[in-house]
Amino acid sequence: MGFIKDLALLACILTISFFTCTHAATFDITNRCSYTVWAAASPGGGRRLNTGQSWRINVAPGTVEARIWGRTNCNFDGNGRGQCQTGDCNGLLECRGYGRPPNTLAEFALNQFSNLDFVDISLVDGFNVPMEFSPTTNVCRNLRCTGQINEECPNVLRAPGGCNNPCTVFGTNQYCCTNGPGSCGPTDYSRFFKQRCPDAYSYPQDDPTSLFTCPAGTNYRVVFCP
Repeated sequence: MGFIKDLALLACILTISFFTCTHAATFDITNRCSYTVWAAASPGGGRRLNTGQSWRINVAPGTVEARIWGRTNCNFDGNGRGQCQTGDCNGLLECRGYGRPPNTLAEFALNQFSNLDFVDISLVDGFNVPMEFSPTTNVCRNLRCTGQINEECPNVLRAPGGCNNPCTVFGTNQYCCTNGPGSCGPTDYSRFFKQRCPDAYSYPQDDPTSLFTCPAGTNYRVVFCP
């Protein structure tokens, strides 16, 4: 009986392990910019990526409110402490939270309703680095945000190294949708972002044109300056 119990337990562990491995997601993060980008991920940490370098992270199934972004003009000491001009996460090379705007975001939640991943590129925290966020196989849509946003940013939204979203600058419901669903809509500022990056969130309730799904178990790539 003990052997049978042990065998059943082993089978259960193997089944759980197989499910987890099958449905965990791998993210390959590559810098194709002509400048260094300090990649950041929550969960995942951070890594310096010179031009052409890549970094791979594995994210557990069921992870929600996750994001990947690029940081620019960073300086870190040997202990991984310092500061970035854009996307800084509490002065740490190995991020333990979200970054400081402005920063272009690849956002995702894995293994959610109907066994789907929910993915998007978001400019709700502004824009700093052009980005592609796509599956490694042709199972769902490739998302890109490569418009001339930093160069054409409205003066009131300009920030060192990037372009702020109006929510960051003004902090009102009109731009931040803080009063809940249906409390805000597109503005001239959100249209500025949407025209240049049609795939991306331009304001917090931009779901119908900006939130996409992929089958659970999909692997992804994030490319800076695709």
